[in-house]
Amino acid sequence: MSYQRDFETRLRVAVVGVGSHAYRNILPALHYLPVELVALCDVNLELARRTASEYGVSRVYSDTAELYRNESLDAVFLCTGPSHHPRLACEAFDAGLHVWTEKPPALRAAEVEEMLRHRGDRVSVVGFKKAFLPATEKALELFTGSAENPARYAPIRTILAVYPMSIPTDGARVLETREFNNWLANGVHPLGFLLAVGGSVASVTTHRGKHGGGAVVLEFESGAIGNLHLAQGGSSSQPLEQYAVFGDGVHLTIDNTSRVTLHRPIPFAYGETTTFAPPGEDSGAVVWEPQNMLGTLENKSAFTQGTYGELRHFCDCVLAGRPAERGTLEFALHLMRVYEAGLLSEGERFVLGGES
Repeated sequence: MSYQRDFETRLRVAVVGVGSHAYRNILPALHYLPVELVALCDVNLELARRTASEYGVSRVYSDTAELYRNESLDAVFLCTGPSHHPRLACEAFDAGLHVWTEKPPALRAAEVEEMLRHRGDRVSVVGFKKAFLPATEKALELFTGSAENPARYAPIRTILAVYPMSIPTDGARVLETREFNNWLANGVHPLGFLLAVGGSVASVTTHRGKHGGGAVVLEFESGAIGNLHLAQGGSSSQPLEQYAVFGDGVHLTIDNTSRVTLHRPIPFAYGETTTFAPPGEDSGAVVWEPQNMLGTLENKSAFTQGTYGELRHFCDCVLAGRPAERGTLEFALHLMRVYEAGLLSEGERFVLGGES
């Protein structure tokens, strides 16, 4: 079941922040979730009213404290900016609510630590959508697996991410002034994938190019190496985002988040093999990608880009009364520490650990 009206049990929820991103991506995705949208809250009350009328919601607020006093809610979706997320999340936790928070969760890792201190037994998920891509799930299935279903191609040797961006050169000042920058706003996307697939990071080394761009090298605790290629200069209006995972005898590539290719070897003898397409179906590449012939769900951007996955995981965990397993505040804290290390590295190996 993936349509709001069909779920027998639904969470009573409110959305805080109805700006452009929430309007384009989060509110439409609620149609596919087990939720009942009770109220909207935004400092721009007139914008909240216009949005509420579109969604058939009768109650709007400009103040979260008033919202929590007046409404009986199970959970709240926070869609503001990272400078507001920590305060709003702590307030919602203290009100006894489960909390989904859009990325980035904060401006500094220490603020995520404060969110953790307030969370208690509440469910919390941060919207690192690249950690919830269907493509990411395929990579996890094939290269990390589980106790019940061991990964066929483990262990991971290296991971590559290509994303069109750069990184500030004055990282210490950025952190001191709590500046909201593109490395935080969008760098969390490829970092979300890298950490979801590669696991915990032991050290970070940032290399900046003379003309912009560069590379961030991640040494994972597993022994794998990650390379986040900062492809500044590439056009973000054309397909550019790419990932590759290299395991035991095979590698997986992800193009534009929606085309997944598992590159398997073929029977091969150097100087002797005469065909690239040998008999049988057990060698060569396997490709998964959405088709656009039908107006179904798997090809909609909310599903291919991971938005549905992150929101559904949050709702399912709340309904089941179990802690989140992915996109957790612990995951967010580690990612924020990697973000900060990337700013501070300046070409030197920065070992993670201790307080941020």
